[in-house]
Amino acid sequence: MVHRLTDWSSPFTIRVTHPLLYEINTRCWLNELSERHRRPVTLATVPDEEFAQWQRLGFTHIWLMGVWTTGPKCRALALAEPNLRRAYDEILPGWRDEDVGGSPYAIGSYEVPAALGGEPGLADFCRKLHAHGLKLVLDFVPNHLGLDHRWLRERPDLFVQSPVEASGTFLQDTVTGSRWLAHGKDPYFPPWNDTVQLDYRRAATREAMLGLLQSVAARCDGVRCDVAMLLLNEVFARTWESFPVAGETPLCEFWADAIAAIRRNHPDFLFLAEVYWDLEARLHDLGFDFAYDKHLYDELFWRNAAGAQRRLLDAGPGFVARCAHFLENHDEPRIATQLSTEEHRAAALVILGLPGMRFLHEGQLAGARVKLPVQLARRRAEAADPAVAALYEALLAALPHTAVGKGHAELLTPRPAWRDNPSGVNFVLAQWQATPPAFDLVAVNLAPHRSQCYAPVTVRGLERSGWRMSDHLGHEQRDQSGNALAAEGVYLDLPAHGAQLLHFEPRF
Repeated sequence: MVHRLTDWSSPFTIRVTHPLLYEINTRCWLNELSERHRRPVTLATVPDEEFAQWQRLGFTHIWLMGVWTTGPKCRALALAEPNLRRAYDEILPGWRDEDVGGSPYAIGSYEVPAALGGEPGLADFCRKLHAHGLKLVLDFVPNHLGLDHRWLRERPDLFVQSPVEASGTFLQDTVTGSRWLAHGKDPYFPPWNDTVQLDYRRAATREAMLGLLQSVAARCDGVRCDVAMLLLNEVFARTWESFPVAGETPLCEFWADAIAAIRRNHPDFLFLAEVYWDLEARLHDLGFDFAYDKHLYDELFWRNAAGAQRRLLDAGPGFVARCAHFLENHDEPRIATQLSTEEHRAAALVILGLPGMRFLHEGQLAGARVKLPVQLARRRAEAADPAVAALYEALLAALPHTAVGKGHAELLTPRPAWRDNPSGVNFVLAQWQATPPAFDLVAVNLAPHRSQCYAPVTVRGLERSGWRMSDHLGHEQRDQSGNALAAEGVYLDLPAHGAQLLHFEPRF
């Protein structure tokens, strides 16, 4: 079976691109640059070699995580919380109060603080990115605001609230008197006590948040939307049913209206959704370019080879190409603490070799092992793992010489290598073609043992010539007849966690 990944089922037009996104912890990164260069470094003064390195590695988008202003109330909570203090002690021994900046997801203002370079610094940074052919992604946190935001006092009607004290609420002084406002939350976890919950059942809230989104869109090329699924009408109504609001719940979805409004002025603007609970397709339908594929992440993290293959092949045409594929991010454990170097290499080629957004996290390329609380603005230096650094260097150096990320992609269903050999379920196979007749094949055996299969390649005109096959990640080369390729496919016999990036050129 072949899954073709260019037939979009959504009514929205998606650009045929496969971005390579790099997430950076902005506050920690600028602190490290300042120490390294022995001078204060802000967004306005980032050294040119940083941009050149991202360009060399093939990144297309840089996500500056945590660039917005928090505030004193949220920072005080981050300093006082016992569990966080224990984490600081473990991760950053000898930490000082000034090392704690508060959560980047409890936003006090959608403005860049002066310490990071302010708004002029962000504009300078964006211009330099563009000069290197890269684009800028910033955070948009639609579900809630931080306790320091001025709207708590000036516009309390925008928030979920209760006439009396209730679980998950706090008393807030406002221009119209005291109100019991609700902390932001995910329905499966305790409330986030440094935030206040916006009420998307109110037209005024939607209008105000669209205004904030428009202000962000004017300063970057895309947004990563935090817990985007919490705004879906049915999810929101269920989460906040015990906090009724007068009036009628809007029939339209916020995301459909908001994305359409942004695209009227910024037609190429990128929307990335953080999403869980198998709601990816719903957000695709509302206009998101890409959505987290947490399901695939879980299969790779827990070493479920057959589950990873099943997730990809069962997803349906177009779905995989509209997902963001990752092995870690600021919310997840460092992948180097879970997978061996061999497992890591195989899983890394899977996420880099699939259509869709390929998503790497700062530190991942060096094998970092410490998961940092987002409240910290400084981190301890970690020595790079040479083996992990080498595997990413090899993968990222090889990709530009292939059609991966640039051409037409198809996911292939492995065929058994011989009768009663079930090991084909361990493979992930992706065929890419950009400049026919040459093509490339991503082939990964995720199992902890040798596995075999045939990859049923679908390139047109296979039988018209012989083919020279070479591995961009190894030394294997061999010739194959076009008739055999057309009839049987590519025979693969890979060792445990074997990963190949095979290039095929015709031999006339």
